[in-house]
Amino acid sequence: MSHIKKKLFSHCLSLAEERIRTSEQAITSAREASENDTKSSAGDKYETTREMMQQEISRNEIQLLEARKQKHLLSSINPERTCTRAENGSVVITNQGSFYLAISAGQVVIDGTTYYVISTASPIGQRITGLKQGEFFQFNNKEYRIEDIY
Repeated sequence: MSHIKKKLFSHCLSLAEERIRTSEQAITSAREASENDTKSSAGDKYETTREMMQQEISRNEIQLLEARKQKHLLSSINPERTCTRAENGSVVITNQGSFYLAISAGQVVIDGTTYYVISTASPIGQRITGLKQGEFFQFNNKEYRIEDIY
């Protein structure tokens, strides 16, 4: 089972690194576009364009910060560690699906099995965190039974 955790971890790390690269490139592009925009005779148009570029930079800086937080969280996970409770880095198998607790990354298929990669801060992640094999929790009017944790 450790190979599955390693694959899930690698997928999350790659995703976080890609988000960082994409955000950094978008910030650079927006800054260059803002600097290269020469003041036209229509001053309002120039100011509007500069403001739009600044908003774009701000949006991407927020995304960059979030991606760096995700990468930092992943740095605290040891994919070799076996977990007995649901926590960051654990794979939780339930009667309703399989989950990997790390960052919010949606569905991932590993070796033919679908895993929901979720954050412990997400609503379902909060319900799962701290539970052990054999315990139950409710989410969206469904009852989940934890069948295995590793």
